[in-house]
Amino acid sequence: RAPRRQHIFSAEFSVYPHLKNIDIMTDVNLDELRTKVTSLGEKVKTLKTSSDADKDAITKAVKDLLDAKRTFAQNNNGIGVDGKPFEEPMTKAEKKAKAKAEKAAKAAAEGGGGGEKKEVQNSENAAKKAAKKAEAKAKKAALKAAGGGKANTPSSSSAAAKAAPTKAKPSFIPMGSVNALKPLEIAFNPNAPLAQRPVTALAVAVMTNTAPDLTITSDHKRMNPALGTIEKRDVIGDLAMARYLIRQSSTVESVSTTNKNSNKMSMIGTTFVEMAEVDQWADYASAMMRGVDAASKSKAMIATLDRALVSRTYLVGQSLTLADLAVYTACGWPSQHASPIATSSTTPQEKETMALAKRTNGAAYRWLSMMSCHPAIQEATQLAVGIVSNAEARFASDGGDELDAIVPGMNALEGGTPGNVVTRFPPEPSGYLHIGHAKACLLNDYYARRYKGRLIVRFDDTNPSKEKEEYQMAIIEDLQKLGIKPDVVTFTSDYLGVIQGMAEQMIDCGMAFMDDTPQEEMQAERMERKESKHRNQSLEEAKKLFSEMCSGSEEGGKWCLRARIDMGSVNGTMRDPVLYRQNLTPHHRSGTTFKAYPTYDLACPIVDSLEGVTHALRTTEYNDRDEQYAWIQTCLNLRRVRIHSFARMNFMYTELSKRKLTWFVENNIVTGWDDARFPTIRGVVRRGININALRGFILGQGASRRVTLMEWSKFWAENKKEIDKTAKRFMAVHDEEHVKLSITNAPKADEFGYVTADFHPKDPSMGKRVLRLSNEVLLEKVDTEGLVVGENIVLMRWGVVNITKIDGGLEGTYIPSGDVKAAKRKLSWMANVQENTPCILTEFDNLISKEKLEEGENFKDFINPNTMATSNAIGDAGLKMLQQHEVIQLERRGYYRVDRPYVSESKPLVLFMIPDGKAKAMSGLTGKLAHR
Repeated sequence: RAPRRQHIFSAEFSVYPHLKNIDIMTDVNLDELRTKVTSLGEKVKTLKTSSDADKDAITKAVKDLLDAKRTFAQNNNGIGVDGKPFEEPMTKAEKKAKAKAEKAAKAAAEGGGGGEKKEVQNSENAAKKAAKKAEAKAKKAALKAAGGGKANTPSSSSAAAKAAPTKAKPSFIPMGSVNALKPLEIAFNPNAPLAQRPVTALAVAVMTNTAPDLTITSDHKRMNPALGTIEKRDVIGDLAMARYLIRQSSTVESVSTTNKNSNKMSMIGTTFVEMAEVDQWADYASAMMRGVDAASKSKAMIATLDRALVSRTYLVGQSLTLADLAVYTACGWPSQHASPIATSSTTPQEKETMALAKRTNGAAYRWLSMMSCHPAIQEATQLAVGIVSNAEARFASDGGDELDAIVPGMNALEGGTPGNVVTRFPPEPSGYLHIGHAKACLLNDYYARRYKGRLIVRFDDTNPSKEKEEYQMAIIEDLQKLGIKPDVVTFTSDYLGVIQGMAEQMIDCGMAFMDDTPQEEMQAERMERKESKHRNQSLEEAKKLFSEMCSGSEEGGKWCLRARIDMGSVNGTMRDPVLYRQNLTPHHRSGTTFKAYPTYDLACPIVDSLEGVTHALRTTEYNDRDEQYAWIQTCLNLRRVRIHSFARMNFMYTELSKRKLTWFVENNIVTGWDDARFPTIRGVVRRGININALRGFILGQGASRRVTLMEWSKFWAENKKEIDKTAKRFMAVHDEEHVKLSITNAPKADEFGYVTADFHPKDPSMGKRVLRLSNEVLLEKVDTEGLVVGENIVLMRWGVVNITKIDGGLEGTYIPSGDVKAAKRKLSWMANVQENTPCILTEFDNLISKEKLEEGENFKDFINPNTMATSNAIGDAGLKMLQQHEVIQLERRGYYRVDRPYVSESKPLVLFMIPDGKAKAMSGLTGKLAHR
C-alpha cells in the first residue's frame, strides 16, 4: 500500500504521549499491531481455558500471535510489545539443550577443562554427599529418640522439632536498614559500575548548589546507593535521591526566594505538563536500565533520542532537567574517555551508546556530546569516581588527556576537573609573608596548575588601620621569589559596594541586625549563649542604624552589624558574629570613600563566590568557621565554594605571629624583615632556601590535617639535596687560625703555577676552575694538630705532600705519584698569593631558645642573645667572579649563599652559611655557633 503519514512511537514511546506529535513516514501502524497482539493473546487464553479446547485452533492462534509479535518487533528496532528485546520462543528440548550448553561452558571456564581438577571436584562432591547423608541419619535418629519411636505422628514430629536444633534461615534485610546515614551523607558501593552509582543525584547536587554540603562515603555492603536526609531517614536509589535534593534545596532559606525557586525547581519542570514529562522520561530511563542487553538498549535509545531531539536542545523545557540526567544515566553515563572502572556491565554500554550515536550522527549524538561536556556532569563523574582514593576521571571532552600524577602525600581536590578549578591566595597587606604563608600559596598554585585552572591572588584589604601599600608591594615581590605567577591580582576593596548591598539585603530579610553592645559584654554574652537585647529589633530600625554607621557619624561608630544565626549553637562562630564595623581611617586605595568595612568572615565567602573560586584552601584553624562560611553563601543565595583544609606549618624555635615579628624589628633584634634569621619569605630566601626544595617539602606535607611542629633540620636536609646539584666547589681558610706549609719542590708564587679541577666533581659539564700553586700554602690550624714527620697528607685537588719537618715551621715535599687513597688526611688549602679573595663567613642561630613556647609563656623571656657570628677567611681567586644569590660549597666547610659579591678589599665577599640538616659540621672546621 502507499506510504501514509501517521504518528509512530515504538515500545519506549508507549508511556510518552507527548512524543506522538513526531511525524514519521511509514507504512506500518504500530498502534494497530499492539491492539492485534492484545486481541490474539486474549483469544489464546480463551481457547486454552475452554472445556472443549480444540488443539488445532489453539496451535493456529498461537502461531498468529507469534507472527504479530514478530512483525511488531521488526518495525520497532527489535523491541517487543513488552518493551524488551524480542526473542524467538524455544521448544522444551531447545531450552534444555541451551541450559546444558551454558552449564558446560561455565564448567569449562571455571575448570579450564583440566581432568585433574575435575577429579578433585568429584571427590569433593562425594565427600559433601556423604556428610549430608550422615547429618540426615543423625536427625532421623534424634527424631525417633524424641518421639519414642513414633516419628510419623504429629505429636512426635512436634516434639522432634523442638528438640532438634535446626539452622536458622538468613532473614531478609530491607535495603534501607543498612547503617543509618548522617544527614546529607551519600553512601554507595565503590565496586558498582559508574551508571549504577548515584551520578544523577550528584549532578543534581552540583546544579542545586548543595554538593559542598554532601559527605560521600564508600560502603562495600550496599547494593543500592543511599542518602541520609535532614529528617534522619534514608532515601534509597539514585532518582529518589535526586528528587529529594531538588526539593530540599528549594526550601533553604535565603535572601532571594524567587531566583532560588526558578533555578532549582526548574529541574523537575516549571509547569504541570513539564513535571509530567520529566516523570515520564525518568520512568523510561528506569525501565531501560532493567533487563535489556547493551546493544539492544543502545539501539532503541538512540532511535528515541534522535526523534525526540530533532528540534530541541533538552528533553523537557529550555534548560537541563532531571529528565536529561536520568536518560543520560540510562545511556551508561558516557562522559569518560576511558573509564577507570573496569566492569563488563558499564564499559560496553558507554562505548556502544556513543559509537552508535556517532555513526548515526543525529540529534542523539549532538545531545550526548553536549551532556558529556557539561561542567555539572563532569564534576558528578569525578565525585562518583573519586570515592576510591585519588582516582580521577578522564573526560571525552578533553580527548582523554591525563592530568599529571598527583604528588605523593597530596590529595586530589574533591570534584576537581580539568579546566574547571579556580583557587585563591588571599593575603592581608598588613605585614610580610612568612614561611607559613608559603605553604598556602604554594598549595594553591600547585592545584591551579595541575588542573589547568586559574590562581587568583586577592588582597584582603578591608582593615585600613593595619594595611599599607608597602606590604602590598612586598607580598607581590615575595610571590615572585617563590616562583608564583598569579593569573590575576584582585582586591577585596573593589567589592566594598557590592558587599555593602548584600549586607543590606540580609537586613531586609531579617538575617542581620544592628548592635551597640560593648565588645567585652558581647563576648561574654556569646560565651553564655545569651541573645543581644537588639536581636529582635525592627527592620526599619536596623536599616536606619546601618546607614548611620556607614555615614561615618560619631553615633554610627557605636554600632556594628551582626548576623542573626543561632545563639544556642555549639559552634561559637555561629552565635551571631559581627559582620560590619565603622572605621574612619583612610584606605590606602579608596581613600575616604567608605566609612565602614566588612569583616573577613563576611567579605571572604562573598568575594570567593563572585570571583569564581571553586576550591578555597584554608588551614584547619578555620574549621569552626567553615560552617559560618557556608551559611553566608547559602543565606545570600551565592554559588557555593568547596573548602579544602590543610594543616598550618609551624617550626621549632620559631615565631610566626606578625605582632611578635614586628617587635623583633622595632627593637633592633634583627636588621629588618629580610634578616636571614627571620622566618619571613625574604628572610629564608636570603638564608639560602632553594625554591624547588621548599615546594617539594611543602607538597610532601600538603595532605596532612594534623598540626605538627616541624624540625628545621628535616627541611635543610631536603634543601641540601637540591643546592648540591648546582653548587660550585671552592676552598677557603681562616685568615687568622691558619698555619703555613712550605713545599720545597713546588713552584714559587711569581712562577704562576696552577692546576685545574672540576667545579662539580659529579657534573663535569659545569666547567673547570683554576687553583693557583705556590711553594707556600695555608692550612687550617685545626687540621695540622697531631701531624708527624714522614706522614703523607693530601692537598685536595692537587696531590700528596710528605711532611719532612714540624718544629720551627711545617715543611714538606710534593710527591707527584703519591697514593691519594692511602693518606688519611685530606685537607683544604690555599696558595699564599696576592690574587686570593678576602671574604666574610656569616653563621646564624635561632632567635628563640626554646623549642616550643607553651600557652601563657612570654616569648621575650626566651630570646637567644647570640644569634649571629662572622669569621674572616681567605678564599680562591675565583670567588671574586660570583654574583649575588649564587650558592656555592666551600669544601670541608659547608654550603654558602652569596649575600654580597666581592667589590674591593674594603668591601669583601660576604657569604651566608646554609644549614645542611646535620647535627655536626661536615669536617672538623666547626664555626663559632652551634651547627644547625
